[in-house]
Amino acid sequence: MAEQNASTYTVIGMTCGHCEMSVREELEEIPGVSDVVANHESGVVTFTSEQPVSREQVDAAVTEAGYQLA
Repeated sequence: MAEQNASTYTVIGMTCGHCEMSVREELEEIPGVSDVVANHESGVVTFTSEQPVSREQVDAAVTEAGYQLA
């Protein structure tokens, strides 16, 4: 089994469950990303990936969802 990379980012602007879902769906579009958990109360999103994911890729996905990285 391939080693998994764990990532944690702070997202600005999430205020509800719908926000979490939007961020989660966009991050899941990045190849190899899985186990995405977004929490609007803490403003934190975590995920695992098969290979390292750049901050630029995460920023693009979060921006597409309508939010921004801290």
